[in-house]
Amino acid sequence: RSSRTQVLNRFRGVMLISGGTFILAIIVSLASEFFLRSVTSLLLAFLILLTIILIGVVFDAIGVAAAAAQEPPFHAKAAGRIRGASEAVQLVRRADRVSSFCNDVVGDVCGTISGAIGAMIALRLLYIKPTMGEMAVTVVMTGLIAALTVGGKAAGKTFAINQANDIIFRVGQTISWFKRITGWSRAIGGKRGKKRTR
Repeated sequence: RSSRTQVLNRFRGVMLISGGTFILAIIVSLASEFFLRSVTSLLLAFLILLTIILIGVVFDAIGVAAAAAQEPPFHAKAAGRIRGASEAVQLVRRADRVSSFCNDVVGDVCGTISGAIGAMIALRLLYIKPTMGEMAVTVVMTGLIAALTVGGKAAGKTFAINQANDIIFRVGQTISWFKRITGWSRAIGGKRGKKRTR
């Protein structure tokens, strides 16, 4: 029974991640496409593209940091009631889930969306200057996105491994701040999902 339960839990986890990725990709894609359609400036379109790539790089670094961080230092901070320490402990204990969400879900969604935005920018460039070669514009845009994504994640991974505890603590503080202003009391991966009532 235990092995069957583990298989079912893994299957549910995979389905949850897949469903969440599908919904997140649709939301981000619709939002970015709607925004880009109303944007006439190529500079602003490039800034949106860079923002999406940066989000993917940051979340990739968080996923790596969660796997590389050490739990004991956060216990001392949690004992001193330092805000964000208990959340950091939960992040480290659930490093596999955190890494899966940050690296696989957010990372892949950002990669897909950045490619779509790059294609829209390339089409806009061709519309503005029809004399530009379609293949040249597409190849350059694809290469630029790949270089920024891969280079950014490589630098982010190095930084995340060296500063893993600091990164996770900052993320824990952010989660603590979010819980405080929203009243949402659910810990990362916890079973309770009710809002605090006064």
